[in-house]
Amino acid sequence: MDIRDLLMKDIMIMDLKATSKSEVIDEMVHQYFVKGIINDEEVYKADIIKREEQSTTGMGGGIAIPHAHDEAVVKPAVLFARSKAGIDYESFDGQPAHLFFMIAAPEGGDNTHLQALAALSKVLMNPEVVEELKGAETPDDVQDVFAKAIAAQEEEERQREEAQKAKEAAAAASNEERPYIVAVTACPNGIAHTYMAEENLIKTAEKMGVDIKVETNGSEGIKHRLTPDEINRAAGVIVAADKKVEMPRFDGKPLVNKPVTAAIKNAEDLIQTVLDGNAPTFHSTGADASASAESDGTVWGNIYKQLMNGISHMLPFVIGGGILMALSFIVEQYMAGGAKNPAFIFLNGAGNLAFAFMVPVLAAYIAESIGDTPALMPGFVGGFMASIANASLGGTYPVNFMKDSTSPAGFLGGLAAGFIAGYLMLGMKKVAAHLPKSVEGMKPMLIYPIFGLLFIALIMYYIINPIFSGINLAITHFLNGMGTGNIVVLTMILAGMMSIDMGGPFNKAAYVFASGAFANDPTSKTSAILMASVMVGGMIPPFATAIGTAFFKNKYTEDERRAGVSNWVLGFSFITEGAIPFATADPGRVIPSCIIGSAIGGALVGMLKVGVPAPHGGFWVTPLATNIPGYIIAVLVGSIVAAVIMSVWKKPVNK
Repeated sequence: MDIRDLLMKDIMIMDLKATSKSEVIDEMVHQYFVKGIINDEEVYKADIIKREEQSTTGMGGGIAIPHAHDEAVVKPAVLFARSKAGIDYESFDGQPAHLFFMIAAPEGGDNTHLQALAALSKVLMNPEVVEELKGAETPDDVQDVFAKAIAAQEEEERQREEAQKAKEAAAAASNEERPYIVAVTACPNGIAHTYMAEENLIKTAEKMGVDIKVETNGSEGIKHRLTPDEINRAAGVIVAADKKVEMPRFDGKPLVNKPVTAAIKNAEDLIQTVLDGNAPTFHSTGADASASAESDGTVWGNIYKQLMNGISHMLPFVIGGGILMALSFIVEQYMAGGAKNPAFIFLNGAGNLAFAFMVPVLAAYIAESIGDTPALMPGFVGGFMASIANASLGGTYPVNFMKDSTSPAGFLGGLAAGFIAGYLMLGMKKVAAHLPKSVEGMKPMLIYPIFGLLFIALIMYYIINPIFSGINLAITHFLNGMGTGNIVVLTMILAGMMSIDMGGPFNKAAYVFASGAFANDPTSKTSAILMASVMVGGMIPPFATAIGTAFFKNKYTEDERRAGVSNWVLGFSFITEGAIPFATADPGRVIPSCIIGSAIGGALVGMLKVGVPAPHGGFWVTPLATNIPGYIIAVLVGSIVAAVIMSVWKKPVNK
């Protein structure tokens, strides 16, 4: 879409009279009505306000893009308006907005507003364009700015395409003399690490004169999947992953296997290792072909990947079930009927259904990452047995069997069940390898399921459950009996750990500890406080970088200031990884500052008794907090402290 087709000169407002957000909306909507773009002011204005109530369209950087598509729109348009003085539009960066683009799109299947948003965003990413628009005097000037920007984009895209074609032609002419490697990036959540690692590998390879294709295993599934021909042609393979990926396809190839953060921090080293021929050859054989990147990792690295495979599959059950259960408690407390209210019964039942699978799924996928598919069933059963008391074995179970168990092995027992089932299956495979080939087909269909189930049931019933049920019960009693002073220390430590590696092992260890306590006793005030502490600790790094780039602009590069705008949203959503580019660029200042800020936020959580009975969501689950002002204060204070320390500590960019 060419945005100039919608950006009409005769409807532009070059000098807004409005002085507040509501007045901006009123003035621009009225302009649309006067110019015949809409036929009903009230209907269109109601949809604009409804969109603003979901989240502000003040994008930061002095720009706001209010938009709506409804029946009142006669024809699609984009209304440009400017305020020289600037207006508080509740933007993400807290700065006044000067440039306003109100998008009007007709109701129906037409995605005009989405196309317009994308086209606008593409142009406005250029800070030079924004500055020129602020200085434009007439509608013609505005059109000229967009015309030049779009022409520059088209030329850049044309040159990029030509360069790519030239590269492909040169590669073909030189018989592919340019080095070529393939890579896979993956992290447990697949939100940020996966794509940051991909981008850094591609940029670094380009600088080194190396062709590379990167397969991502992220939140949208597998993208850019490597083909057999590409793998065969490659000089080597880089696997930068903290979760299970398909490995047998790389059999016989030189392979570097590292955590995903290695590709973010040391992409050049990984590529150079392959180019120098120092990557060990990966071997994968038959049924023992591990589908996880384990062949040349450290013992701890392998355990971490196995654990993360379980956690990544478990998280949807924890988040979905936990939040619905928390909503049910609000219904019980504030709506008529209490525990007999139909909404409470429905929400609590649905949440419990998901929660009931949490520990079994964790154990199952830890086991599967170790022993492949045959270990899945023993791991699932072992995790289920960890979730019930020994006295209940052989009986019938309620929806949430954990809440009626007097002493389940719980989360810790599920961890043990997963690792035991996985390594038990590896042992069974080695023993079964000596059986006659005539029974080869019986292994996956008969031998592994029967003996896997038998052994895990015996181990769990007679060893793991008795031991871990006592440990679990002791930990639960200890946490529930902690005094205020001890709670503050614990919440401070957990929150601080969330900022040490921002999504890495320390971050995940803190989150697993809190979510484990929450899983064992979701109704406990202490477990809700621990959950709040890791949530606050994880929100502070992205918020701190957003605040720093907004108020200390001379300390950050242009790319960092752009990333800072998006970190308002990432922080709001409890996505710590948004701060990783800053930590990677300046770890000595950014990481300590964030740890201090997060620790302060965590201490405030303990002191103010802030509880969040939901395992994820950031500020989106604020209504569920037991102390809403305390929750907001803990995040704000920690973020401001981290931002000030970090930004004062950093040197101006020009120095």
